[in-house]
This record gives sequence, C-alpha cells and structure tokens, in this order.
Amino acid sequence: MSLKVALQMDMVETIDINGDSTFAMGLEAQKRGYELFHYLVDDMSYVNDKVNAHGRPLTLRREKKNHYTLGDKKHVDLGADIDVILMRQDPPFHMGYITATHILEHIHPKTLVVNDPASVRNAPEKIFLTRFPKLMPPTMITKNVADVKSFRSEFGDIIVKPLYGNGGAGVFRIRQDDQNLSSLIEMFQEFYTEPFIVQKYLSDVRKGDKRIILVDGKPVGAINRVPEEGEIRSNMHVGGEAKKTELTSRENEICDAIGPILKEQGQIFVGIDVIGDYLTEINVTSPTGIQEILRFDGTDIAALVWDAIESKL
Repeated sequence: MSLKVALQMDMVETIDINGDSTFAMGLEAQKRGYELFHYLVDDMSYVNDKVNAHGRPLTLRREKKNHYTLGDKKHVDLGADIDVILMRQDPPFHMGYITATHILEHIHPKTLVVNDPASVRNAPEKIFLTRFPKLMPPTMITKNVADVKSFRSEFGDIIVKPLYGNGGAGVFRIRQDDQNLSSLIEMFQEFYTEPFIVQKYLSDVRKGDKRIILVDGKPVGAINRVPEEGEIRSNMHVGGEAKKTELTSRENEICDAIGPILKEQGQIFVGIDVIGDYLTEINVTSPTGIQEILRFDGTDIAALVWDAIESKL
C-alpha cells in the first residue's frame, strides 16, 4: 500500500528522537514506503469547503542532530492529496485545538484522521474519564470553593489540577491541614475560565503511574512511570522514571471496559493512565509511550498502529 501521510504536529526540529511517539510512527511510515508531509496546525485553512495546508515534504532519520530533512514549502489540499493525517500537535486542549478538529471533520474519513477528530473533541482526557465512574477515583469538577473544601473534608488528601492541562503542569497535592487551599483555588479561578478537577490523592502513585497503550481498543503494551522522591508527578519530562511492567487483572478489566467504546469512536491510538486500581486519565489527543515500551519489551506499537490504520482504508 502506498500512502501519502500528513503529520499535523509541532516543530519537527524540537522533537526528542529517543522519546517522541510521532517520530516513531513517522519512521514506520517511511519503512512501509509512505510519503510524509509536515505542517503546523496554524498553517491549516478551511477555504470554500476545502481544507488546505502550507507544509513541506519530510524525511526522518534516527540520527542525533540530523534527524530530519524538510523539502520546499508547498500548498496541499488535505482532502484530495493526502490519504492519512496524524493529528499529533501537543495539547493543551483549548479552543485552537477544538477548532482544528472542526476543520478536519470536513475531510474525515475520506482522508482518514487519526484519531477521529469529532471523537477527540468530545473526549478531553479528564472529562472523558467521568464516563467510567466505577473505574476512576473519587473525582470532582467544579469552580466552587465550598464544594472543594467539603471534598477535602471527606477524603483528607486531594489533588487539584487544571481540567485541560497536560504534562503534569499545575498539579497540586493539598493535605487536610494545608492552609493554601483557598489561595490555590483563587489562583485557578484567575488563570482559568473553566472549572478545575479535584481527585482523592492515591498513595499508590509512589509505586508508579502506569501508562497503557491501546490500539483500536486493545491493550498492546505498558510502562510504569515512578515519580522522583518528593514529587507527586510521574511524567517523564519532570523526572519520572520509566520501568518495565505487566498488566494486572484489574488493568485488563479497565481495558476491557473502555476498549470497545474507544474502537467504536475511531480512537485508534490511545494512552490511559492507571494508579493502583484506578483509571485517572484517557489520553486521546497526542498520547506517548511508544518508544519506551519498544525498549522494554520489544513490542513495536508504531507498526501495530499502522496495521490498524491500513485495515480501515
């Protein structure tokens, strides 16, 4: 199969070739003989029922400081000239991200967008979680100070974080005796127009925050991310350590519960986060973890993603 693949992503110059999942998927696409085209989301336009982008042909290499070549910029009709678009720009999930999904809906599925843009728009990570109340920890979404204080009185130790944040940014642990809760809520109210999310603190995070990858609704691999001492966040870019792991019976139960819904919604490549027995996030916008899993257990998730994509064309 010969495909023309567009990577809607951030600047290719800045990616970490040893950790970036888009880079791994791009290399696998090239291995299969596909042509790559790179563009930034700000270079995409809707014009009279066409979706166009200013971008460049792209070649990738696993060579440090020499990992890409971009051709001359050209104007491409994404609906007519491209077979597959990987929507891989990083969150945060804001109105710019939402607008891009609306624009891409005009050409999907004739041009297959991964993941399905309407489903991505309707499944922001921390809100989509609430569709599965039996799987998630005690959770509140609010802007009301009194409700947060009542929640803390009930559970004692809580996490407060932005509803549409990413990468562990703005995540706070507030204990029962912490006197900063009101000030923290005031800061959130000043910086964010939307509500924020409050969850019971899960002490099992000291054992790790597991990232599980699902492809077309099926779990295919996982890594355990262990936070640094004195840190509640396990994200690897803030010091979390990736470790080899296997799925528990509870984690398989979680995947069995959410997998069919992800598949039905066209969410081909998804990363979920599990702490202890609880599902804490469902990442559909730009999940990561492909390269770490390949290094730990040899599972080539990039190849599995492309197998799934090919089956839908």
